[in-house]
Amino acid sequence: MTATLDRPVKKPTFQSVSGRRRVSDIVARVLVTASVVIALIPLVWVLFTVIRKGLPALTSPTWFTNSMNGLSASASGGGIYHALIGTLLQGLVCAALSIPLGLFVAVYLVEYAQGSRLGKLTTFMVDILSGVPSIVAALFIYALWIATFGFPKSAFAVSLALVLLMVPVVIRSTEEMLRIVPQDLREASYALGVPKWKTIMRIVVPTALPGIITGVMLALARVLGETAPLLILVGYASFINFDMFGGEMGSLPGVMVAEMNNPTQAGTDRIWGAALTLILLIAVLNIAAKAIGHLSRVRSK
Repeated sequence: MTATLDRPVKKPTFQSVSGRRRVSDIVARVLVTASVVIALIPLVWVLFTVIRKGLPALTSPTWFTNSMNGLSASASGGGIYHALIGTLLQGLVCAALSIPLGLFVAVYLVEYAQGSRLGKLTTFMVDILSGVPSIVAALFIYALWIATFGFPKSAFAVSLALVLLMVPVVIRSTEEMLRIVPQDLREASYALGVPKWKTIMRIVVPTALPGIITGVMLALARVLGETAPLLILVGYASFINFDMFGGEMGSLPGVMVAEMNNPTQAGTDRIWGAALTLILLIAVLNIAAKAIGHLSRVRSK
């Protein structure tokens, strides 16, 4: 017995990596790195151009505090306050309608559908809605909300069109986050006698919350730059309007569309300034999503 224990243990031998596999690995690394660099070149170039041409407008002391009410086409000055408020109002209303609907549908598809006909039909409709162009969503809201129901053109109609674009993104991102929650957590909760609805609310959703928040913020950032609903469902206003159900309303994409026919340098500066402001707004939303997701992970631990 002692001799057996004292006998040296053989270490496993590993075969050396062949030259062919090393070459393949090097080629793959080079191709992946080259693809990343090629993808970053236009992105960096666009960001550099927008920052270089839009920064003079943002450095103006009145850019975030004034509107463009009363300014002529060639007059310099003014600000983006009216458009920023309009974009935020439309985005908040869109989020208030899209987030609950998207969450409930995603929870149903993951936790309750289980191959049912209604679940398959819902998945099919979400897939179709994901590929709908923004102009089609705007025309649908125009035909239903304005032509059929007789409501006037308004920023609320724009938010309804944005809901059609945001809901499928929220559903898909939330659905994927819920699916990666370990099944063991659900089974442990069921074993303790916790009802299914409470397991979903107290275990599943909080576990997937960081990813859900990130997906929601990305979906909101996507719809904030849409222009087709603005052109069809509400006119552009150079003044401040807080009424979501009546009157024209300014927005950041609306500024860029309205100033495209302005051949003066002032119009060009406003276009680049509005574009840079929109990029900064989307960047703030993405940073906020990352921060909220990080805080949610810390609290869950």
